Amino acid sequence: MGKSLTEATDGFIRSIRAERDLSPHTIAAYTSDLAQFVEWSARGQILTIDSIDRRHLRRFVGYLGQRSYARRTIARKVSAVRSLLRWAVLHDLIGSSPAEDLGAPKLDRPLPKILKAEDAARLMELPPDDDPVGIRDRALLELLYGSGLRVAELCSLDLEDLELRHGTVQVTGKGRKERRVPISDDARAALERYLDGSRRSFLESGRAQAAMPALFLNKRGRRLDPRSVRASLSRYATADGLPPVSPHGLRHSFATHLLDAGADLRVVQELLGHENLATTEIYTHVSTERLREVYEQSHPRA
Repeated sequence: MGKSLTEATDGFIRSIRAERDLSPHTIAAYTSDLAQFVEWSARGQILTIDSIDRRHLRRFVGYLGQRSYARRTIARKVSAVRSLLRWAVLHDLIGSSPAEDLGAPKLDRPLPKILKAEDAARLMELPPDDDPVGIRDRALLELLYGSGLRVAELCSLDLEDLELRHGTVQVTGKGRKERRVPISDDARAALERYLDGSRRSFLESGRAQAAMPALFLNKRGRRLDPRSVRASLSRYATADGLPPVSPHGLRHSFATHLLDAGADLRVVQELLGHENLATTEIYTHVSTERLREVYEQSHPRA
C-alpha cells in the first residue's frame, strides 16, 4: 500500500517550510487547502497518495465550484494539490502526476487601481509636518511612491539599508531577492527630517534601545508594521477626499507614471523587483487605457 495521503501532505508541508523561502501566510494557505483536499478525499475512501487519479481531481474541482468559491480561490487550491503531486513524483511516491493537465478556472486579470499623478502629489503633502508621526508618515509615503516599494519591503528596512548620501536604498523583496533602488529628492529630504527628529523621539518615548535597527518606528519605539501603514494611508486619503488607495496602489501608480513618462519597461521591471517581464507588462495596459481615455475625451472625431 502506498503512503497515506495525510502522511504525504505532512511531508510536503515540512519540505516547503524547510526548502522554499515562503512567507508564513503562504505556508498557512498550503496547509489549509491541502487539509481540505485530504478531508474531502477521505470521504470518498481515497486514503493514499497513489490512489488519486484524474477523475478524482476533476470531482474535487467540481466540488469546489459547487461550494461557490471565487475562481481565484479555486485556482489556488488546485495549485496546492498540483504542487503536492509534483513533490510526490520527485520523492518516488507516485510514478506520474495526474494533475498536470488538470483544468482550473481562468482568472481575470484586473487592471491595477492607480492614482492620478496630481492626486499622488497631493497625498504626499497630507501628513502634517509639525508632529513626529506626520513627519514619519511623509517620509514613508515618499519612499513608497517615489521608489515603488511593497509595504512589507518598506517595513522591513533597517537603518543600514539606507544610503542617503548616494540616494539609494537596499531592498529585500520576495524570495529574499535584493535590489538597490534610487530615492527621489523629496523622499531624501523627508527621510533626513524624520531621522533627525521623529525617529529619535519614538525611541525615547517608547524606552526602546538606541540600537533598534528598524528604519520606521511606531510611537512605542518598535518596528512599524504593514497594517499600521495601510491604516495611515487610508486615513489620509479619506480625510482629503482622494480616491481609496492602498500601499500597493502607490506601487502601481509609481510604475504607471514612469511608463507614462517614457521609461523603458525593463527598467521598471528592475525597479519593481519583478522576476518576469510579463508581470510588469500589466502596467503597459494601464497606460494604454489612459491613452484611450484621453483620446476619447479630447479628439473631435473619437
